[in-house]
Amino acid sequence: MNGLNLGPGHGAEVAANLAILLYAQRGGQTVYGTVHPISNDDDRPTIGAGRPIDRAALIGCLNELAQNAAPRAEFLPETVLAVSQSAVIWWCRPGLRRVFFECRELGKRTAIVPHPGLVFYAASRGFSVFALQEDSRPTPESTLHEPPYFNTWDFGKICIGSAHVPKRIDIESIAGWECGFFESAFTHPNHGGKRVNHPKSEFAFWKAMLDGEYPGEFPKDLLIPMNATLADLIRGKLGD
Repeated sequence: MNGLNLGPGHGAEVAANLAILLYAQRGGQTVYGTVHPISNDDDRPTIGAGRPIDRAALIGCLNELAQNAAPRAEFLPETVLAVSQSAVIWWCRPGLRRVFFECRELGKRTAIVPHPGLVFYAASRGFSVFALQEDSRPTPESTLHEPPYFNTWDFGKICIGSAHVPKRIDIESIAGWECGFFESAFTHPNHGGKRVNHPKSEFAFWKAMLDGEYPGEFPKDLLIPMNATLADLIRGKLGD
């Protein structure tokens, strides 16, 4: 093949300049790969000698392809705050949701309780959640707060454990990520910083929540602010 025209909007005709060969055991998974330069002398492509492909080169090639791929128009719901090739950030309105607990201190309990506004971050490097003071859609300047939940680490990271979460990270999977968080049992507070500003403990706070002592809305005065904003999260500066 001498060249390829990618159609309107893609500029001039392109030609092959690199080939990747993948090797697999018979009936098995890919175990080895080589990359080969392609010469186009006399308009006849020729695959040259190969060299072992490394992880960095393969990721670089895939990133270039992703950047040059034709964009697909997609409707963005109001709750979506930011989207990239490897992450989705969205807002969850404050309201009533059921929670599940299964731990020695609180027993096996479930109840519908109020939650603050939340920001979720699903990415190839993990799943995180943050609390908000405001009830409306956050802005880049909105301060993030510690998630007042068990099973979370510093910087909002969620311990997924046995939770069932989607394999995909895209707008269509948002509901699945939320279900994976809310429908899993909270089992323990993780090590790290304080998650909620209760005078006794996180156990005392959640016992009060489960007993219906905060029936109207989440007690936002107990949220602990982080030294970070939504803009920091979007720019990937959180936890650096």
